[in-house]
Amino acid sequence: MIQILEEYLFGDMTARYVTDQKKEKVGLILLPASEPVPADIEKKQEPDSLVQIKVAGDTYGGAYSQGSTLRNSQTVQQLKFWKQEHLQEEKKQTVVTSLKDERGYVVRHFLTWTKGDLFCRSFCEFENNSGEPAELEMFESFSLGGISPYIEGDCHDQIVVHRLRSRWSQEGRLESLPIERLELESAWADHAVRCERFGQAGSMPVNKFFPYLVLEDRKNHIFWGAQIAHGASWQMEIYRKDEGIAMSGGLADREFGHWMKIVEAGACFQTPQAVLSVGKCRDIDDISYRLTKSGEEGANQAPEAEQDLPIVFNEYCTTWGCPSHKNISSILEAVKGKGFTYFVIDCGWYKEEGVPWDISMGDYEVSADLFPEGLAKTVNAIKEAGLQPGIWFEIENTGRASKAYQMTEHLLKRDGKVLTTDMRRFWDMQDPWVEAYLTERVIGTLKKYGFTYMKIDYNDTIGIGCDGAESQGEALRQKIEATMKFLEKIKAEVPGIVLENCASGGHRLEPGFMQATSMASFSDAHECVEIPIIAANLHRCILPRQSQIWAVIRKEDSLKRIAYSVANTFLGRMCISGDVTNLNEGQWEVIDSGITFYKKIAKIIKNGKSFRFGPDINSVRNPEGWQGLLRTGEEENAYIVLHTFGGVLPETIQIPLPDDRSWELADIYSDTSEVVSLKERTLSYQPAENFKAVAILLKCI
Repeated sequence: MIQILEEYLFGDMTARYVTDQKKEKVGLILLPASEPVPADIEKKQEPDSLVQIKVAGDTYGGAYSQGSTLRNSQTVQQLKFWKQEHLQEEKKQTVVTSLKDERGYVVRHFLTWTKGDLFCRSFCEFENNSGEPAELEMFESFSLGGISPYIEGDCHDQIVVHRLRSRWSQEGRLESLPIERLELESAWADHAVRCERFGQAGSMPVNKFFPYLVLEDRKNHIFWGAQIAHGASWQMEIYRKDEGIAMSGGLADREFGHWMKIVEAGACFQTPQAVLSVGKCRDIDDISYRLTKSGEEGANQAPEAEQDLPIVFNEYCTTWGCPSHKNISSILEAVKGKGFTYFVIDCGWYKEEGVPWDISMGDYEVSADLFPEGLAKTVNAIKEAGLQPGIWFEIENTGRASKAYQMTEHLLKRDGKVLTTDMRRFWDMQDPWVEAYLTERVIGTLKKYGFTYMKIDYNDTIGIGCDGAESQGEALRQKIEATMKFLEKIKAEVPGIVLENCASGGHRLEPGFMQATSMASFSDAHECVEIPIIAANLHRCILPRQSQIWAVIRKEDSLKRIAYSVANTFLGRMCISGDVTNLNEGQWEVIDSGITFYKKIAKIIKNGKSFRFGPDINSVRNPEGWQGLLRTGEEENAYIVLHTFGGVLPETIQIPLPDDRSWELADIYSDTSEVVSLKERTLSYQPAENFKAVAILLKCI
């Protein structure tokens, strides 16, 4: 029988710690504080441990679980509740729950909440007091059990699993499935384990799924959500053996991520951090809002220049990896005075004549062919145009045409051989020589020319791991940790630098990298009709104020197409690229009015809340239907971005406004004059064209 050990109030959430009759096991469930659990709910379940860890040599969980999960092994069963501490500061509470076993292993579970937050943070720590080395093969950052305490029995037909799938240029697709579709129903006897373990292995943490999981009790509208802040291999798990459901996650384990870690006698090891939340919510967007609020701490620490969400011009889709003083000078003439703040010189500034940019990175010597009078002249031209100069680096990789590619002593290896993909090799970011080299070539370049913006790209993945530690997965973890330390070194040595997180577009959109950078490239879908779909998807996992969305303008684009592209950027941070030196006056008018509209809504992008409307989009590449994204501000304004796609359109699109405030139309952006009506807090628009965009600014009255 489950008993309550202790409860703590964290804002509108309750952290309930539960135990068994012997008070040996300890589990954790988060509850909305406004939703007490009915006393008469009956469930056949045991407390599921809030700590999930496996030491090599201990008995596995059994019940056909090997290959599916390492949860609830002998390691977990031998850990007994020791003590719980409630640490209170002025605005912060931390609950530390300690478990230990007879061997001298101590595991501490940390749950932290800061006043005003809609989420908690969780991590675990293993301390080895056994006198001998201990080898971990699984250690997760969080585990929540007892889901759902509001439904009697096995919760059949009432629990939905939400995850975000991700592929290159198709990031963030929401997948919502009842647990039965994942074969997570409890069995007729409490014997066989059911577990859905998912995640990704490699140094692109958003290359299959986002580290994001939500379970929904759709009967009671309660949502439990989690994100993992980790830039390497990670996993999430949905587990059950009885009528209770548990969700957990953290480092990808030995089975899933080739990870083992030796913790020496007397030493400690900590997991990455997880973000957790629970709420009685309207829908998936509500719980996602609660989770993504955790990103504000990092975003608020970005340089002061970033706080107004200034606009970026990036020349990549203008020069296609061949920037030069000549073409940049022409671009500057076209864009100066247009409202841009940053001008980014993208990839290729270092390449030799006739060699593609994407196999040349690593040496980072300014091309004499592209910049015959040196890079300083070009940087000065950018500054004279009233813009802040930015530059592109791919700091962790080397291209096969570079001299750095042959510096094998300093490159990652697997099984003793240089780790090589189609076009790239990887620096060993733990190597002091590499740190010194990158300090000279990267930080030295930033300082020498006075760059205030740095785009950090990353265009391949290390995969399961590399040599250099007790397991390939642990070596991978350490290499990414070294990358994070180098990012901090850049910020320390170049105060005020704006860092853009890019990894083939959006492959590093996880809380850790987002915390370390000012903004991120949302995707590589630069000229695609699916941009607004992807951009809206990402509102569920990163802050829109950090999501850099590109509008690539072509000289042959119609005004409708230009407005469609520009309106995409209203779903995040505006970035413009393309044929800006060859546009006519009418095309520039549509862009200019879009820039004006963006500046009107920047505060709402920064501090608002998003609501998505429209039918489910099946094919992203060939979308049909429509999409509406409403974002309400914390102050007086709101805005809506409407996009129509292919297929048959409805006669009327209606967007209900979500609260009891009264609104009026303040501004409309499109390529043509559009009729939009607002009545009884419902906005109506009659679409007449496919692939059309309309944005509406609303003012509270």
